[in-house]
Amino acid sequence: MVSIHKAEYAGEYSIKLTFNDGKIGVANLEKTIFSDKRKIFSKIKSKVAFKNFKIDHNTVIWFDELDLAPEYLYFLAFQNNSEYQKQFKDWGYIE
Repeated sequence: MVSIHKAEYAGEYSIKLTFNDGKIGVANLEKTIFSDKRKIFSKIKSKVAFKNFKIDHNTVIWFDELDLAPEYLYFLAFQNNSEYQKQFKDWGYIE
């Protein structure tokens, strides 16, 4: 099970994440925030609001109501790493 141990703002709409397997990566959430039409994402379109996150329940959370699956953040952080492509396919993030 993937979980997040540390999260730091990394500029723009990116977060530097340390996962429970010791891997460190940067997840860029700009595309997720601006392409997802659900109203909940409109709350973090401002960079000031985006920076206001914390770790809770092993993932990143905003305003105690918006969170993203740690597996999705792992995917964003390492999506170009060929070593993880099978796992990402199993999780349904790629075909």
